[in-house]
Amino acid sequence: MTTLLGPAEIRGLAAELEVRPTKKLGQNFVHDPNTVRRIVELAGVGPGDSVLEVGPGLGSLTLGLLAAGARVSAVEIDPVLAGRLPATAAEHAPEAASRLTVLTRDALKLRADELPVPPSTLVANLPYNVAVPVVLHLLAELPSLASALVMVQTEVADRMAAGPGSRIYGVPSVKLAWYGHARKVAPVPRSVFWPVPNVDSALVAFERAAEPVSAADRAAVFAVIDAAFAQRRKTLRAALASWAGSAERAGALLQAAGVDPGTRGEQLTVGDFARIAEREALPPSV
Repeated sequence: MTTLLGPAEIRGLAAELEVRPTKKLGQNFVHDPNTVRRIVELAGVGPGDSVLEVGPGLGSLTLGLLAAGARVSAVEIDPVLAGRLPATAAEHAPEAASRLTVLTRDALKLRADELPVPPSTLVANLPYNVAVPVVLHLLAELPSLASALVMVQTEVADRMAAGPGSRIYGVPSVKLAWYGHARKVAPVPRSVFWPVPNVDSALVAFERAAEPVSAADRAAVFAVIDAAFAQRRKTLRAALASWAGSAERAGALLQAAGVDPGTRGEQLTVGDFARIAEREALPPSV
């Protein structure tokens, strides 16, 4: 039987390891078992599932995932925390500890061949400053990831799930939409963390699309997205001038892609950006 970590266990582990949570690594540890159970339930994790967890910390969510019957690959950048996690699993989930693999890695550099099995789900409590880059890297590197449930700062969650036309719609929104659909699921109270953060958190669910948005090269599409939002107050004709070589060529490419050169990036879908990239890749005479 698996026992989850409460406030006393979290503080005890931190004291044992002489861990002082740092803002640099975004270390705010979940100490509420009910919150852990809710995350696991919302993630839809069950027996036999292969889960990738990024930033397991002291192991609160790890134990919840193991309790659900999943096989967990936990990627932790802090060597002290990574070194303790297998023992924590053995103590609190002795029958499930063999289903845990711990890798001391920077998730932004993780490669598919480093994991024991291809994960189908990402479940993680992510620091706000690396949340979007980590999710985008993992979706690109791990095509086996069909879904995700991540806990991030509320403002980041809003940007991840924003749609065209929203003032917070931007690079994170569009690039995630390249892979599938993100939606904000639920808020997470500050009180479930130790130490208590000075920001609110929320859960974002993601489902990978069954078919690619476009046959266009992803890097080419992302280059258009980056250029469009680098100067988001400008029209696309002006914002894409450097990317296209000139404002005139940008305007011509936009018209050829069926996009109004006078509109702004926040109005476009990921499909629109893909069509612009496709036009740029065609010979000049086409």
